[in-house]
Amino acid sequence: MTPGKFSGNNRPDCFLKMTKNHLLSRPDSGKDVRHFEFDAVSSSIDYEVGDVLEGLPGQSPAAVDAFIRRCNLNPESYITVQPRDAENHHFLYLPLSPVKLKSFIELTMDVASASPRRYFFEVMSFFATAEHEKERLQYFASPEGRDDLYQYNQKERRTVLEVLEDFPSVQMPFEWLVQLVPPLKTRAYSISSSHSAHPNQVHLTVSVVSWTTPYKRKRTGLCSAWLAGLDPEQRVFIPAWFRKGSLPPPPPSLPLILVGPGTGCAPFHGFVEERALQSKTVSTAPIIFFFGCRSNKDDFLYRDFWLSHSQKNGVLSEDKGGGFYVAFSRDQPQKVYVQHKMREQSMKIWSLLTQGAAVYVAGSANKMPSDVFSVFEEIVSTESGVSREAALRWIRTLEKAGKYHVEAWS
Repeated sequence: MTPGKFSGNNRPDCFLKMTKNHLLSRPDSGKDVRHFEFDAVSSSIDYEVGDVLEGLPGQSPAAVDAFIRRCNLNPESYITVQPRDAENHHFLYLPLSPVKLKSFIELTMDVASASPRRYFFEVMSFFATAEHEKERLQYFASPEGRDDLYQYNQKERRTVLEVLEDFPSVQMPFEWLVQLVPPLKTRAYSISSSHSAHPNQVHLTVSVVSWTTPYKRKRTGLCSAWLAGLDPEQRVFIPAWFRKGSLPPPPPSLPLILVGPGTGCAPFHGFVEERALQSKTVSTAPIIFFFGCRSNKDDFLYRDFWLSHSQKNGVLSEDKGGGFYVAFSRDQPQKVYVQHKMREQSMKIWSLLTQGAAVYVAGSANKMPSDVFSVFEEIVSTESGVSREAALRWIRTLEKAGKYHVEAWS
């Protein structure tokens, strides 16, 4: 359904139905982190640990209806949309069936989340009938108005619907809206389950994104907030695609050093589930996992799961050569992060690295990945007695050998 994606592979791999919506963080903790479980309803699914799920979010029915009213559109009318061949500037005539206008908007046009581009304001100026609106739009589209447009549009994350409502004299034809409204995009999440442990199911660990704009407008992430608001009793079918992430599935014989603060623990939840299953039939290598969160009581995600696998003979247990180490950043006067816990286990990390362990790092793309890399450099230097430059070369060799993986998101 997505315009511009007519490459032949835009058909969803499957449709998912939510079966569980569980709050992992403590209510009123200031964070909203969820565990979601889905069943495949249209076809069987296949994925590996470390893979990524892309889902197409639903939009607020009220926002879609408001957009249709604002643009004077008939929601019951049927339309046919031809994709334009960007290189040859002509239409590709494909046998496309007519689709209901409201369905097309719901599934392809991001009317109440994404901000429009500068060109949207330029085109709006041609359709403005009020002189003061036309002048304002022309100014926004000009080089002189660039900074003011940034303050008004991008910084406030104004939506297409909000912009159109701010300029009521503009009546833009639907043919222009189809081309200029940002396309509704899939959102990607690290899969937090093992397919071997949960056949025909997929689990996600999602932090609901929310923030306040400079003008004190409350904003939420389109997909995360939509998922959090779904009731598993509802029959909502989610178009989904599976793809490879940057964390390849490790063989059971490979020792692992995992670093995943916050929702960075998601892929490693799947890794540990899979390794626990493998350990029942084959000999498995040890895993050490460094997890971090704000506090023990607020956002210690999957606490019971990690602790149970840290017990006697569990895949994270010390008697199996593994370990589970948690950094609570706000439970004491000094901030404690995963890097501090890694330094405390310097000898153990070096021992596993010399046994051929692979390193996997997942989480927020701010300073964490580079800070963790720096600590590994420090540990290699200290434990092997070489210079920092030599330690850096050693880790770069690890990367080239495909044994240092990072999956970070903003």
